Amino acid sequence: MSDEEHHFESKADAGASKTYPQQAGTIRKNGYIVIKARPCKVVEVSTSKTGKHGHAKCHFVAIDIFNGKKLEDIVPSSHNCDVPHVNRTDYQLIDISEDGFVSLLTENGSTKDDLRLPTDEPLLSQIKDGFADGKDLVVTVMSAMGEEQICAIKDIGPK
Repeated sequence: MSDEEHHFESKADAGASKTYPQQAGTIRKNGYIVIKARPCKVVEVSTSKTGKHGHAKCHFVAIDIFNGKKLEDIVPSSHNCDVPHVNRTDYQLIDISEDGFVSLLTENGSTKDDLRLPTDEPLLSQIKDGFADGKDLVVTVMSAMGEEQICAIKDIGPK
């Protein structure tokens, strides 16, 4: 049957799925796809023609949106692939703690304190330097499949 075993975890949540199915042939470059249980951004798609007895195949090359690793997958174009729900949200940076966590201000005025500083060096130094200079910073947080990470930063002027 299948090379991979599917493990289902039952957790009490709002019932919203972390992914949704989409036909492999309709996924395009710059779209998102789940490869090896990781949310990825597609950087290359190539489709092979059908064989004598078979399906056209889609070859996806994608980069993990959280750790930057390159992943590849080959799927028959008529089959469904999992596509992650990817959300981007902007938060204002309030504080950076010594242990590497950030304190962010949400839209409704509450704080969000469960996010770590990014591991990406240029972005990390940009956030730390901007915060040390007393600038008002807005960070963009990307979330998909239960993971969240700071992916961009904007300077909205001095405090």
